[in-house]
This record gives sequence, C-alpha cells and structure tokens, in this order.
Amino acid sequence: MKFKPLGERALVKLVEREEKTASGIVLPDTAKEKPQTAEVIAVGDSEDIKVKEGDVVVFAKYSGTEISLNGDDYMILDADDILGVVEE
Repeated sequence: MKFKPLGERALVKLVEREEKTASGIVLPDTAKEKPQTAEVIAVGDSEDIKVKEGDVVVFAKYSGTEISLNGDDYMILDADDILGVVEE
C-alpha cells in the first residue's frame, strides 16, 4: 500500500535511538524517550513544505499522527511541526 500525504504534511519513519548510554548501560524500553528524529518517506503536494524524501528531520515532541502501513510504523507530521533538517 502506498501513502501520499496531502497539503503541508510529510510521512516519516522514526529513527531508532541507541539502546545504551555513553557509559554502556543498557536502557529498558520503559526508560527510553520517544525518538524525535525521523526519515522523510513522502511529502505532500504543497510548495510550502521545505523537506524532501530521504531527509532526516527533527520534529516537535508531542506532534504527529501515528499510523501503521504494511506492518511498519510511521508518523504523519504537519510542516509546522518539523523543526529542522539534520545535515551530515
């Protein structure tokens, strides 16, 4: 199934964080925070959205709508909730 966001929205897949701290302590699932970085999978058709497919973005903590497609978890984010693009 394909999904195309409408307007100023982006479909993103969360980027998982490390499961260990810098000192080597393994974090249980209950201690992990929800990731705030994601890879852009698809973007809406608005000219105002500033990200493209493949970008890694940082988004606001309590934003987005979680969905499941083909057994994978994704989020739909409004353009206003995307705080920036991670550049390498």
